[in-house]
Amino acid sequence: MRYSQRARGRFLPGRRFRLATTAMLMATTTALAACGGGSSGEEGDDTASGPQAPATISGLTDAPLTLSFIWFEWPPAQALEDFANEYYAKERPNVTVEVNTVPNANWHDAMFTQFAARQTNFDIAILDSQHIGEAVTNGNILDITDFIDENVDTDAYNPYLLAAYGQYPQAETGQRDEDASMYGLPLLGDTWTMIYRKDLIGDEPPETWDEMISVAAQCQEDNPGVSGLAFHQANGSDAAAVTYNTVNGVYGGNLWNQSEGQIDGIINDEAGQKAMNVLVNEMKPLTAKGSGNWFIDEVNAAVSQGQACIAFQWIAASGGLIDPAQSTLGDTREEILENLGFATLPTQETDLVPLGGMGMHISSYVDEAHQMEALNFMKWFQDADVQKQWAAAGGVPSRTDALESSEFLEAGPFSQVYADSVTRMRDMWNVPVYARLIDIENTNVNAALNGAKDPEQALDDIAREQQAVLDSDGSGL
Repeated sequence: MRYSQRARGRFLPGRRFRLATTAMLMATTTALAACGGGSSGEEGDDTASGPQAPATISGLTDAPLTLSFIWFEWPPAQALEDFANEYYAKERPNVTVEVNTVPNANWHDAMFTQFAARQTNFDIAILDSQHIGEAVTNGNILDITDFIDENVDTDAYNPYLLAAYGQYPQAETGQRDEDASMYGLPLLGDTWTMIYRKDLIGDEPPETWDEMISVAAQCQEDNPGVSGLAFHQANGSDAAAVTYNTVNGVYGGNLWNQSEGQIDGIINDEAGQKAMNVLVNEMKPLTAKGSGNWFIDEVNAAVSQGQACIAFQWIAASGGLIDPAQSTLGDTREEILENLGFATLPTQETDLVPLGGMGMHISSYVDEAHQMEALNFMKWFQDADVQKQWAAAGGVPSRTDALESSEFLEAGPFSQVYADSVTRMRDMWNVPVYARLIDIENTNVNAALNGAKDPEQALDDIAREQQAVLDSDGSGL
């Protein structure tokens, strides 16, 4: 999933990085865009991949070295840089870690523009789970399967977290294919939390989606000026699409039949249409006027200003909600938490929740010294004690022992929500044409939410247009 570049989280503000090479490489990227941003194999060939990383680390330099990441501009980026330069420097004092950032809207292109030119000024790319297929089929990132086998205790993780943040081809939701290659390791986990006003609806959160809608409607009626719901609706990044996909999941729908490459007739079946009707005709009327372009910042503002009874937000972007400097719900963190509750998403036909978060992936185009340092960092970062330190610093770890540790569970009111949600996660389509699929869905869901398109027609258009993309491309299936 993707996030707003202005999102406020539980970390210090990030800093912006302007890519000097972007303009020079844009023509290359445009020319290659039709085949997914450039390919190291034939067009539509999903067997292409980057070079294999060695199984062991050798030849680490003692000379000064800068290990560079690329991410989008949001608070966890600065948190990662600060964390690495405090703790990794104790092991590798000659190494400086830089987490360079770009606006969220430019994140994908900032990476894949350089990938297309076969030259990167970053060593480690932080990719969305859905970006992995494009990067693998274009040969842009290292195959680190042998390295993981030799250096990482894979039994220490929920299998799906390893699969979601590093495996390609992707396994079925909740599973990992032990025979599939690995191209990354987890960096930051995430999912949605339901945020609710305890002072308005009570201490116990709604347990089902239908109950949640009913409670939100009553709260809105009882509290003039406060909207029943606040959620992502914008036609940008993956905002509106993730909202629909979440509702689709809890009402028993599916996005596609992965094994057959079939979308039309799946996403728009009876369950899918039920989910669209709930979203547009039951949830949308409980949102604030003008909320059709809302994403992370706008939802956070509505909650912090006491203007929503119930809201949905990514956990990693929710930290500002308990900051007294940003909230009107209390003068201290404790006072705010008397009014705000954080819970796992309600269930309905299923208990599915959206997978968020990202993994770390090594560019195929870095020299040996930087490749070895990147591998060493990734090995270090997955250590049990380091993962607990990352949790204490506000990160969301992926090792099970770190997720169950006091360092993580006591770090914030949403930590337990994440730990309880891991086994419920569902991702989107992990295929090289993801960017085209998500744009189709975002545009149509946003149009339905804003009254520009009939909801049933919007869903049928999504199914038809996405199916055409899969049928014309065929990669990753």
